[in-house]
Amino acid sequence: MKAGVTVDFVPPPGERLVGAVADHDDQAVEAALRPKDLSEFVGQERVREQLDLVLKAARQRGATADHILLSGAPGLGKTTLSMIIAAEMGAPIRITSGPAIQHAGDLAAILSSLTEGEVLFLDEIHRMSRPAEEMLYMAMEDFRVDVIVGKGPGATAIPLELPPFTLVGATTRAGLLPPPLRDRFGFTGHMEFYAPAELERVVRRSAGLLDVAVDDDGAAEIAGRSRGTPRIANRLLRRVRDYAQVKADGRITRETAAQALEVYEVDARGLDRLDRAVLTALLKLFGGGPVGLSTLAVAVGEERETVEEVAEPFLVREGLLARTPRGRIATPAAWEHLGMVPPQVAGGAGGIGQGGPGQRSLFAE
Repeated sequence: MKAGVTVDFVPPPGERLVGAVADHDDQAVEAALRPKDLSEFVGQERVREQLDLVLKAARQRGATADHILLSGAPGLGKTTLSMIIAAEMGAPIRITSGPAIQHAGDLAAILSSLTEGEVLFLDEIHRMSRPAEEMLYMAMEDFRVDVIVGKGPGATAIPLELPPFTLVGATTRAGLLPPPLRDRFGFTGHMEFYAPAELERVVRRSAGLLDVAVDDDGAAEIAGRSRGTPRIANRLLRRVRDYAQVKADGRITRETAAQALEVYEVDARGLDRLDRAVLTALLKLFGGGPVGLSTLAVAVGEERETVEEVAEPFLVREGLLARTPRGRIATPAAWEHLGMVPPQVAGGAGGIGQGGPGQRSLFAE
């Protein structure tokens, strides 16, 4: 490098580090970082304890485990747990997803090729087609399916016996599952968001597997910005590792982690550019609300669905934004987080967006 010339460290374009949905890079890295048994799995203490009892009892009986439903937000470890279930039962695992099964024949082909005791992991099970869903009822309960041959009056149903298997369904929206399907699962586990201390353990474990030097403060800094999600913690760890390798001595300290995540526009509370844009528009342009979702989306230059499904859930969970019948409003915590002071309603009765008497919004839909 020539004297007097500096090169800025620039993050890859278009990457949302705090998105909980896995991309191709995440899938490759997660395969290497996934724990192999329940004892290595960090967090989800209640689900782990309950699942351990279910699997041990099945092994003692010499039977396949009951069908298992895992629900929770993306990135909390549902796929990892499904692989651990197969490993604990000493069985192979078949992985597919709801959107990939659009016809009953697709499901019949998968079920008919299963071996005894095999684990079938069905991700996003709530997005499976209705005909396939109805076929799954009989397969789960009676271990058989009826294959329809022919059409019209001459159609014939041929029963096909299936070997005992364990279905592990994963969903981010358990409420969309019809009751007949939900009731056929013998065990349902709900995955909770992780506490910062649990995420610190995740970061330290992943750093060891990636051969990255990280001190306790550095791990705490990454964990605090990971939105309660291990997948995001691992992604932030990889980006901080890159920064430490290029701009520092390769060791991740609190200062290095903070500097790296400032480059990637992830603040101390885990908000990224989109999150802050939504809050800033809500506060500066609309005085804290209430404001309609479509109006807010136009103000930040994003689609309505992007604001509603990508930004809002975390902002609501953090208590920075509230959904009301009149529209979206900012909470006092939002004003405080962005270092702004809410305007006063006439007469000094609270700030705009804080529910002052008789307050109405010109922007509500």
